[in-house]
Amino acid sequence: MTFSSLRSAKVVYKRHFRWHLQCFLSTDIVGDKPILVRDFIRSALYDPKHGYFSKMSGSVGQLESSIRFNQLQGRVAYRQRLSNLYKQHEISWFTPVELFKPWYAYGIAEAIMRTANLSIPLKIYEIGGGSGTCAKCIMDYMLLNAPAKVYNNMTYVSVEISQSLAKKQLQTVGEVQSHLSKFRVECRDATDRSGWGNGDHEPCWVIMLEVLDNLPHDLVYSPNQISPWMEVWLEKVKDSSQVLEVYKPIQDSLIAQCIKIIGLDEDHAAGRNRLVSAASYILSRAFPKPRRSWIPTGCLQLLEVLHSALPKMSLIASDYSYLPEVSIPGDRAPLVSTKKDGRTTDHGNYLDAKGDADIFFPTDFWLLERIDHYCSGSSNEQKTSSSLKSVKKRRTIILDTAAFMDEFGLPSKTRTRDGYNPILDDFKNTKFYLSVPTHNIT
Repeated sequence: MTFSSLRSAKVVYKRHFRWHLQCFLSTDIVGDKPILVRDFIRSALYDPKHGYFSKMSGSVGQLESSIRFNQLQGRVAYRQRLSNLYKQHEISWFTPVELFKPWYAYGIAEAIMRTANLSIPLKIYEIGGGSGTCAKCIMDYMLLNAPAKVYNNMTYVSVEISQSLAKKQLQTVGEVQSHLSKFRVECRDATDRSGWGNGDHEPCWVIMLEVLDNLPHDLVYSPNQISPWMEVWLEKVKDSSQVLEVYKPIQDSLIAQCIKIIGLDEDHAAGRNRLVSAASYILSRAFPKPRRSWIPTGCLQLLEVLHSALPKMSLIASDYSYLPEVSIPGDRAPLVSTKKDGRTTDHGNYLDAKGDADIFFPTDFWLLERIDHYCSGSSNEQKTSSSLKSVKKRRTIILDTAAFMDEFGLPSKTRTRDGYNPILDDFKNTKFYLSVPTHNIT
């Protein structure tokens, strides 16, 4: 169903807008009670029984051995090798840390070594560690390159929601026996504050690679250019598997907080406070342009928990800043993708995800910085005797992958014979985000 056809199905009911979406869903996801879009996404991805990452044990690909780029002639040979790998594995894609192991993780380890205070024990938390490749390679790097006391005293904790992936991580890291005494997996939801107990008030690092893209998002909607945003709920039609999108005034506290932090309400406020011409108002009513915006409430929830539990954490995250060929409407809309019999299918409706599809969003790194600083308290202000000064508690830097690897990695290790380098040439839509407390900067 196209976006324009959905518009024609709009009806008004008890001050709420409802759209009939012609798709059929498992009632395990949308039951008798309405749910927010973020709860649908969380269930579709992470539910222990029917979630994508629970059902699809092979959803995270793992290479048996590293790709030897110096034995490949160039781009064509690399693409052919990649095509063969995808045919051999029933997955949608390999993560960069897997494709470029160990060099991708080595770059992250080098960034940590240059920034961390190595006079105290190094502690690393990884959220969503996949197959364990990043953990193993970082520990390998510390064993090979860090002072002996750094490796001997380090702790690496993986917080993983998937039981199958938690087991795989232990197997991967266990390939080096000495790593096991320094590594543990906690199989839990990182966004649940209770799982962190009293927290960790010592300096530490948090790593999140391709995690932000799979965090639940909420969807907000406005029927035209000037109306305020409304939150989107999903409701099942009685005695039917048909689902409606229901639009309500903003009431959910997490949605309201996220809208405020990322400034989504600023345009509406500015428009309300300006003198809007009668012609503009009439045009917005006569030719309304509905607006849909996906907001990173899952990211906000996670960073609130992390800053509460780990107040002295440094953060390093990497993800896609742009996703091509997205057909689902709305700003920052996700790709919904399934793979069967070696063929990948992208869906035009997020409600097509029933536990057999990956749902991943582009990351707006500018919004990530705003959320990170807000959750750490960096956006707060305090009064001094002479003036009102901004309190900066964190320093951040955003680098595209090529710049990050040029600075911290070994680009020569992923270069083919003719000079082509996929980690530098093919990942232009990915970025790294580094955020450290100011008291860690000397």
